[in-house]
Amino acid sequence: MNLWIFCLFFQEFLTQTKTHYDSELEAVDFRTKCEEARVKINNWVEEKTQGKIRNMVVKGMVNNMTKMVLVNAIYFKGKWSVPFQRSNTREVQFRLNKKDTKPVQMMELKSHFHRASIDEASCEILEIPYEGKALSMLIFLPRQIEDNETGLKKDLLTAETFMEWTHPHEMEGGEIVVKLPRFKLEEKYELNKVLSSMGMVDAFDETKCDFSGMSSNKGLFLSQVSHKAFVEVNEEGTEAAAATGSLVADSVSYFTADHPFLFFIRNRITKTILFAGRFCSP
Repeated sequence: MNLWIFCLFFQEFLTQTKTHYDSELEAVDFRTKCEEARVKINNWVEEKTQGKIRNMVVKGMVNNMTKMVLVNAIYFKGKWSVPFQRSNTREVQFRLNKKDTKPVQMMELKSHFHRASIDEASCEILEIPYEGKALSMLIFLPRQIEDNETGLKKDLLTAETFMEWTHPHEMEGGEIVVKLPRFKLEEKYELNKVLSSMGMVDAFDETKCDFSGMSSNKGLFLSQVSHKAFVEVNEEGTEAAAATGSLVADSVSYFTADHPFLFFIRNRITKTILFAGRFCSP
């Protein structure tokens, strides 16, 4: 996360944000060098995301009246603990609903995974660990899709049910053939209205905000809060030490994500959700 501001920060504030949040703050000249500041912000985002997120701040988003811009760019391209083999990837039809389909590159891997069957939500949950196994992807796959709907019963999913359904006592391990689409998702959010609706109102109001702990400049307020996320899921992983073997065995079960699903990337130690998304169409 980075904060771009038309003033100077207190050194103590800079030290604390770097120490506790590893956040970067930088003074720029919005008043006389607005376009230069915009390009500088975009270059920072592009560098931090290895070129995956570009032109985050579009022309017109900042001007010579801009005081402060908060930018958060999050990029994730994890390596699987056990990689999918590219030779197993095939084009198949992804079911958007009961009537429509679209072609997708479907990856395939047989390995030891943990899964749960949640009858009350009529869905299956699969956990795929990333390299190092501190992070994993959890996939919530509906058993059926209903007419023109995706079948995702989001109203049943709360913080409490999420923790309950993904608790180790619910997840059973075993040999599973996993079929998962290769996909890439990118989304941008302007958060001013969202944050205001959650109670963060004064920060956007020049007459009410108080950032005196950050800077001695008066009249400082947030002009814009932008968030952009990029997630890529493909075959890449650690060295292919565990090759996918024959897909024939009586004890093997299947998990085929060929219709809309929810996914979450979670820290397995802290239980913190780092990413949450929905894949509905290639």
